[in-house]
Amino acid sequence: MTKKTATPWQTENWHVSSWNYLPEVTQGFNPPKKVRIHDVTLRDGEQQAGIIYTKDDKIRIAEKLAEAGVHRIETGMPAVSPMDEAAIREIVKRNLGPEIFCFSRCIVDDVKRAADCGVKGVVIEIPVSGHMVKQAYKWTLDKAVELSIKATAAAKECGLYTVFFTIDGTRAEMDFLLTLVDRVATEGHMDAFTLVDTFGVLHPQAASYFTKKVKERVKTPVEVHFHSDFGLGIANTIMAVLSGAEVIHSTVGGIGERCGNAPMEETVMALLTMYDIDCGLKYDKLNELSQLVMELSGLEVPPQRPFVGEKAFTVESGIVTGWYRNAYKDYPTTVFPVRPEFVGHAVPQIVMGKKSGLDNIMVWADRLGLEVNEEKKMEILTQIKRTSHDLKRTLTEKEFAEIVQKVQGRK
Repeated sequence: MTKKTATPWQTENWHVSSWNYLPEVTQGFNPPKKVRIHDVTLRDGEQQAGIIYTKDDKIRIAEKLAEAGVHRIETGMPAVSPMDEAAIREIVKRNLGPEIFCFSRCIVDDVKRAADCGVKGVVIEIPVSGHMVKQAYKWTLDKAVELSIKATAAAKECGLYTVFFTIDGTRAEMDFLLTLVDRVATEGHMDAFTLVDTFGVLHPQAASYFTKKVKERVKTPVEVHFHSDFGLGIANTIMAVLSGAEVIHSTVGGIGERCGNAPMEETVMALLTMYDIDCGLKYDKLNELSQLVMELSGLEVPPQRPFVGEKAFTVESGIVTGWYRNAYKDYPTTVFPVRPEFVGHAVPQIVMGKKSGLDNIMVWADRLGLEVNEEKKMEILTQIKRTSHDLKRTLTEKEFAEIVQKVQGRK
């Protein structure tokens, strides 16, 4: 946990806008006292086309999630394959610290398989939008209700913490959805209810409204599982938390079905720095975690990804390099909104290219132990810009040194 300060917008580790904390801005916020992370990387994350985790992969990711302080790990679905079931059993056996959950269809046998794996809880899914139930499943709405009640009741009998998960909930009729929730709570069993935006079709204001409406009817904790088909997974998750949602479903790197889920890294960092909501993670483990998951997923982290991208703290611009030279050592958050070490990122890199300036030359010269003639700086810079332009990339240290030598060696 990070220490509370009188200026939550500015600490030794970050500096965001103080406007975020104006009373006029924060009025109406009603977050829970504690927000927990329910990681779905090993289930929904693996549903991204082309990602395949072996048993050992799942164990390694679960261990790294535990190191990062994630509260719950959804390890997969035992019914998918014997390999998945074996991985779930092994993760449970290792007693890593986080609560271990399974995912299940609204089928009693699926629930029993989850219980047999020794998990603490189960997330039970059911389609709830009329078009999904009738067109994709070829069921009646009554069948969906009946299956929900039976499966959740079975989970209670098995002693499992039961999270009721409504597929395509944000395209369902609100009255049907809330009536279904009431019936499951009274005739079946429900320890928590998940608001599910399966296709990422909510906007932030609707996410807030949706959360408030559900909390009016549901007495159990509310969890949120939002996808990013329109790029709003993070914003929707934050709005739901500000409206009282207690548990965030997210994946490392935002991987998942189609366009993915709300990415854990950006979501928890935005909550921490902009809303003073600390999810209690070990934030300096975020880069290690991201790198492992991307490696085992066969993916590359986009270089500009916030906090974990390779170039998230890389500077080519001459103007910003000037800021870096003048301020970074004593005032790192003047140059970057978050100190790279806080999220476990490597120290900032100053690169040399077409957009560089005289400050880049001095940074590199100091690092390489080169003497640069004051009268030759502009000529060196001109050659750097031309070379970088022609190569369509930044320069290597060797190329930089050769330019310095060539320019200063002229008669």
